[in-house]
Amino acid sequence: MAMVCLTDFEEYAKEHLSKATWDYYAAGADECCTRDDNLLAFKRIRLRPRILRDVSVCDTRTTVQGTEISFPVGIAPTAFHCLAWHEGEVATARATEAVNTCYITSTYSTCSVEEIVAAAPGGYRWFQLYVYRNRKVSEQIVHRVEALGYQALVLTVDVPYTGKRRNDIRNQFKLPPHLRVKNFDGVFEENAGPEEYGVPANTLDPSISWKDIYWLQSLTRLPIIIKGILTKEDAELAVEHGVQGIIVSNHGGRQLDGDPATIDALSEIVDTVQGRIEVYLDGGIRTGSDVLKALALGAKCVFIGRPAVWGLAYKGEEGVREVLQILNDEFRLCMALAGCRNVSEINRNLIQFSKL
Repeated sequence: MAMVCLTDFEEYAKEHLSKATWDYYAAGADECCTRDDNLLAFKRIRLRPRILRDVSVCDTRTTVQGTEISFPVGIAPTAFHCLAWHEGEVATARATEAVNTCYITSTYSTCSVEEIVAAAPGGYRWFQLYVYRNRKVSEQIVHRVEALGYQALVLTVDVPYTGKRRNDIRNQFKLPPHLRVKNFDGVFEENAGPEEYGVPANTLDPSISWKDIYWLQSLTRLPIIIKGILTKEDAELAVEHGVQGIIVSNHGGRQLDGDPATIDALSEIVDTVQGRIEVYLDGGIRTGSDVLKALALGAKCVFIGRPAVWGLAYKGEEGVREVLQILNDEFRLCMALAGCRNVSEINRNLIQFSKL
């Protein structure tokens, strides 16, 4: 069967993954309103294409944090890639290196950061970080990834506690015995209590606050990007605290149900930041047209989570490459049809919000 669009990969993954694994990846919080709205919000946005612009050559390249990537789509941090494909994050890393874009490695990887770097030594990578009650755990992983050549830290700030994902509770979701969160080998061994998503329950620090940005800056020279901002107030605070980027994100609709769709939250954040730092977005990207809309509303780059996992489930490294290639081809076509020859020509004049 020819894989024509990202939905084809989604259908394949749903058919071939176990129910508990599919439910884990697909889960949203509570009634999944925010998860679903992430997709629907893109469909409400209409484009204003310009014509007769000589689009014989369209250049999709852009930069993030000063590094050139082949097109403005990277891989968002998602956990447990080995559930979808036996090579897991190693396959994801190779695919993103081959396509020359950014891969944000999750703390909750089923391959270690060392294995990921060894598999794709030339890849451009950021590392997604949580802050733990035991700060030494966070400190050690920061020093590890900095020494390994990761280029930025992505601090996830929307999980003081894990959202209520009903199907995970019904399925009593647990990592199978042959898999583990490899970055924490030997770290939590004295904790014999209940587990939550591969680590002991209650290890995340709910007391995390803005002052912890300064603590993190004191540990590392890497740029710090905050993932999980949805309001202009927090965007302003992020700039004031000296971070280098924001990922507008509602955690794929997995945390607070009732959060806005990320594409709906983007404009107020871009307007507040006013180019002082880069703004990115994840959540709901399924087509090249979605990428174009996000860039027109001011995102420098977007990141895909679930579609990367679907690609893995389909054919490992090759599947992730195909997902990225389809998005790249669709984005290039949409750019041309909208009259944009390069990403710097994509701006808000392209957007017309449909009348309700």
